[in-house]
Amino acid sequence: MSEATVSRVLNGKPGVSEATREAVLTALDVLGYERPTQLRGDRARLVGLVLPELQNPIFPAFAEVVGGALAQQGFTSVLCTRTVGGVSEADYVDLLLQQQVSGVVFAGGLYAQADASHDHYELILERKLPTVLVNAAVEHLGFPQVSSDDAVAAEMAVGHLRALGHERVGMVLGPKDHMPSRRKLEAFLSLGGDADLVEYTMFSLEGGHAAATRLVRKGATGVICASDMLALGTIRAARRAGLKVPDDLSVIGYDDSALMTCTDPPLTTVRQPIDAMGRAAVDLLVALIDKAVVPADELLFEPELVVRASTARVH
Repeated sequence: MSEATVSRVLNGKPGVSEATREAVLTALDVLGYERPTQLRGDRARLVGLVLPELQNPIFPAFAEVVGGALAQQGFTSVLCTRTVGGVSEADYVDLLLQQQVSGVVFAGGLYAQADASHDHYELILERKLPTVLVNAAVEHLGFPQVSSDDAVAAEMAVGHLRALGHERVGMVLGPKDHMPSRRKLEAFLSLGGDADLVEYTMFSLEGGHAAATRLVRKGATGVICASDMLALGTIRAARRAGLKVPDDLSVIGYDDSALMTCTDPPLTTVRQPIDAMGRAAVDLLVALIDKAVVPADELLFEPELVVRASTARVH
């Protein structure tokens, strides 16, 4: 657009179509340019989407669902990804508050870690900024939540391995203070799982490799992982130990992220219903933005076991 057109919009002058005016204002918001006071309105039609990382394919997939659902409701999503030694979640919250965003969706955030700082969530509550959390959070944060049912996920995985004759079933979980991992662990133990065959690690290929190496040494014949990335690390550990998957070790992932049909072997995993969860998160958020009363409850979505070739009968 010409500078003259942008200038007319900024100065509130006539002679600009509504569509052009909206396009200019959206561009200002996306670029982080301060709107002139008379054009601010109540809030920008921007929604923060705060994710822990983009290495795990489940997060970009989730961003796509949420971004699409927001666009249908006339909102633009602003993607905020935590970086190691860089911008923290609390920094992003400050930034989003400054930008006058209409609301925030968090996925895989620090609310899921019991030992992390939660001060920035208190700030959001104080400012009454519409916010929705995706997947298990620590108690008493007071936001609506949309979660995949971790207990059901663990039950499905354990049931599948036991049906294949596995008795030495291990688990590779995220850090000990990670709430979805805690929920999976509770279900695993309530089904008679062996606490000695549980390993905690960072959510990464390398973390999965290290944890699974320990489980293989302890004689596990089946391993349930808290993410697909951990499962791929587990398969790599089995190969390094001279074992075949699934002949010597059965492996189950969690998420059903992109390309898990293309791994060797294709991964048996528990699918998070991210389409339904993403749309529900946006519906809740828009209701909050529209000043509807939304209880701070947790909506639990049922995951689905997807059986592929990384699990087999125990030998």
